[in-house]
Amino acid sequence: MMKTFKLEQGPIGIFDSGYGGLTILEDIRKGLPQYSYIYLGDNARAPYGTRSFEVVYEFTLQAVKKLFELGCPLVILACNTASAKALRSIQQHDLPLIAPQRRVLGVIRPTAESIGKLTITRHVGILATAGTIHSESYPLEIQKLYPDIHVSGTACPLWVPLVENGEADSDGSDYFVKKYINELLSQDHEIDTIILGCTHYPLLMRKIRQYTPSHIRLIAQGEHVTNSLKNYLSRHPEIETMCRREGTCNFFTTESVEKFQESASVFLNEEINVKNITLK
Repeated sequence: MMKTFKLEQGPIGIFDSGYGGLTILEDIRKGLPQYSYIYLGDNARAPYGTRSFEVVYEFTLQAVKKLFELGCPLVILACNTASAKALRSIQQHDLPLIAPQRRVLGVIRPTAESIGKLTITRHVGILATAGTIHSESYPLEIQKLYPDIHVSGTACPLWVPLVENGEADSDGSDYFVKKYINELLSQDHEIDTIILGCTHYPLLMRKIRQYTPSHIRLIAQGEHVTNSLKNYLSRHPEIETMCRREGTCNFFTTESVEKFQESASVFLNEEINVKNITLK
């Protein structure tokens, strides 16, 4: 028998396969500090970037259901791979059956919506994980909104490991940061805007800026996701009134609590209370 979820007031859920979603959480909390939040990282099964559509969908749905169990009326997939490979199926096929009054949103569309105002040449680049690039979610979303924009993409498979191993500012990261930027720009010399299509990448921003021509605008997602969420809540009072306003934030991980606390310190400038959780 399929489990269904009744709607009650609760925190906004933020989900990521790993730690990168903490950059999204931090921006959302700065922009919307009045709400309560739960962050869930499926760190034990990260990264999602190289997994199949079927597996990413299964894992993401498990996380969404867990956040519903924890009382979240609204869940943000702060993970580009999950947004690319699982969001549409969950919205169209699962929510109507298990939680028709709850909502799940992603990070790709808010970024795509903002890009039309940012590019002048109408040539945009995407730097992201292999899973996000192969899904073609960014080109599809951008061209639905702005058919005149030309989109090129490059997968950066080593950037997430660099960030999660604390090597973002090391000398050893320079080669791989420069390599992927050059690969992208060699595809299209008219690119004037680059989307950092992975939530880990803002932690590489200093190096990315160093090896990107100064006339090219770099777009991190947090600001655009936050603005989109503000707009969404103002347009959907039936969801907004269900979001608890206590200004709290709790953290859950499928990995060890100690490892999460240690790694999360790279992303957050605060002491956090973390609990272990199982997804199935």
